[in-house]
Amino acid sequence: NFVVNASKTGMDEPKKTTIVVKTVTTFHDDGNVTTDTTSETTVEPVPDYDPNLWLEDVEADKCLDWARAMNKRTLMTLGNPKANPIHDRVLAALDTKDKIPYVSEVGGMFYNLWKDEKNKRGLWRRTTLESYRTATPEWEVVLDIDALNAAEGETWVWKGSNVIDFGPDEPHDVALLKLSRGGADATVVREFNLVTKEFVAEADGGFVLPEAKSSVTWKSRDVLLIGTDTGKGSLTDSGYPREVREWKRGTPLSSAECIFAGEAADVSVRAYCYYDKGATYNMLSRAMTFYTSKDYVFHNGAYTEIPIPEDADVSTFFDQFLIQPRTDWEVAGHKHLAGSLLSVKVADLMAGKHDSLVSLFSPTEKTSLAHYAATKTYLMVHVMDNVLTKVRFWKYTDGAWAKEDRVWALPNMAELSVWSINADTSDDVWMTSSGYTQPTTLYYGSAAETEPPLGSQVKALPGQFNADGLVVEQYEATSLDGTKVPYFLVRKGDLAFDGTAPTVLYGYGGFEISLQPSYMSTFGIGWLERGGVLAMSNIRGGGEFGPTWHQAALKEKRHKAYEDFIACADDLIARKVTSTEHLGCMGGSNGGLLMGNMLTMAPEKWGAIVCQVPLLDMRRYSKLLAGASWMGEYGNPDIPEEWAYLKRYSAYQNVKKGVAYPPILFTTSTRDDRVHPGHARKTAKKLVDYDQASTLYYENIEGGHGGAADSSQSAFVKTLEYEFLWKTLNKL
Repeated sequence: NFVVNASKTGMDEPKKTTIVVKTVTTFHDDGNVTTDTTSETTVEPVPDYDPNLWLEDVEADKCLDWARAMNKRTLMTLGNPKANPIHDRVLAALDTKDKIPYVSEVGGMFYNLWKDEKNKRGLWRRTTLESYRTATPEWEVVLDIDALNAAEGETWVWKGSNVIDFGPDEPHDVALLKLSRGGADATVVREFNLVTKEFVAEADGGFVLPEAKSSVTWKSRDVLLIGTDTGKGSLTDSGYPREVREWKRGTPLSSAECIFAGEAADVSVRAYCYYDKGATYNMLSRAMTFYTSKDYVFHNGAYTEIPIPEDADVSTFFDQFLIQPRTDWEVAGHKHLAGSLLSVKVADLMAGKHDSLVSLFSPTEKTSLAHYAATKTYLMVHVMDNVLTKVRFWKYTDGAWAKEDRVWALPNMAELSVWSINADTSDDVWMTSSGYTQPTTLYYGSAAETEPPLGSQVKALPGQFNADGLVVEQYEATSLDGTKVPYFLVRKGDLAFDGTAPTVLYGYGGFEISLQPSYMSTFGIGWLERGGVLAMSNIRGGGEFGPTWHQAALKEKRHKAYEDFIACADDLIARKVTSTEHLGCMGGSNGGLLMGNMLTMAPEKWGAIVCQVPLLDMRRYSKLLAGASWMGEYGNPDIPEEWAYLKRYSAYQNVKKGVAYPPILFTTSTRDDRVHPGHARKTAKKLVDYDQASTLYYENIEGGHGGAADSSQSAFVKTLEYEFLWKTLNKL
């Protein structure tokens, strides 16, 4: 009763309570017995007491009423974004008809999902390569998502397609489409006929999966390997599939046979069936954590575990396994460093042989593997060299790899990315170039070319903001332990260096994700064009320098990422780019946890904070939505030894009364089913309850983990964020 009453009265935390209970029993001569009771007992408060727990009930009326009231308060403070001239420009940039329509090749046709001001949820359309390479391609609409929503009374958001593909000589005529309500991660899967351009009804034998966080792959035209919610025990604690089932066309989902299962504590289990340059693979993967898994391949008539370390990633190239170990791996007398890329014949490795093992990349202090892409005969290895990408080439012929003495790279801190047009049939590639001030350009070429195909431009995004006079630089900050931490700086060339420039430091620092240069049109419109400065940090926890850079901020070492971020802030101030009152920071998701810790660990460093779709309550994160899947990154709060360090960066718990916190804007989405909106709700409410009047909050009712379900919602939220930062940091 005490806890309930405390919650009702809005008390911050329960105090120790004394209950007096004393019992005196009297036996009377007439046979009657009477009892008089008093005693004294001290009751300790509930350790995990949380007066704001009710805000975790995502769609409860009282929670949505609270969110709407906070939204109204924020809009009254900052103004309606739609009335801001920046809004229309941001929306125009998101909806521009001049943006590059990226395509995927399937069966000789090139598919694209297109969104603009008319088609807010998108048109799935296709064209030929010849037409695509012209200035005005002729598109054939395959599916109109907005029209589908109108017809079905839904709020579908496109989440991707899985077209049947058993090689270039087989038909590519049906696909499994993933549609989510309002942008959530959970999707409905429906079979679609690419010839008739219609869904295949269940009554006609079509595959349809109800809403869940499903995985699905084609085993054959009439058989799927699926992971989905089929009832008790079918999902992991993280809410992802725990089982792989074989589902035959025309049979009820309930009859699908379970062919593989993981444990409830796993992150997920899934199957992969695909064609690769003449080889066909049927594989299973059981992810125990975000970074460890057991992988199996159907080999010699049975699923057999691939003999590699549990922390290694594996894929294929024709008859080769491609392996990326996250820790040093000693095999056959050779030590391969964490972050290497290795190749070995599938048949050899499954037979326990390593004679054909080849190292395709080994990291150094400043170089790491970003990713790789394959064509029919080439592997294009994207290497980050001090965070900037260079592409190296290996050619596979007659069962052997040969490294070619050439590198693709771009000047002026521009990024490039190369991928195949069809890895099964040709060495033709797409390449993009992009930079903070350089609009993205798409090129067509061949992996066999000596230099990047800069003379074969196919599409180019026009400049979306005025970048005249902007310069891009790269600096290093020195973290508390002496580690050098790079960051990019985008500023006006005539910056005064008097400490008055409104500056935003952006960060993420987790899950091996690297922050590299890219064209950020909305940031350019809303911030850089006004005279604001952007600093992009490459702190530990990311993947900028490979697995060791990531592992340096895992679990109990998380504080290293936060120290790196603070070091970047200090370096900006030391260079007189800005000063505390003009320095803001921004980050989302795991970067939102970073922002929460900047609020609680170093409130004196910041003039403003934007905390997007954040993770903040590390006591309960593993019990909310997909949170359990991230325990490999953060730790398990239910283990006392791990909670001992987790509580040091659990921002929600670390918000205290009487501290002068900087202005902060939280943005989140009701429909985010990855990071629970309760993180942002509870922290914002706690700050408001502690009389932090400069705390603002905006919750989009749709949007998923991206925070917005379409470009109009995205433009609204982005404008709100930029306006908050400008009003707060642009002080004379």
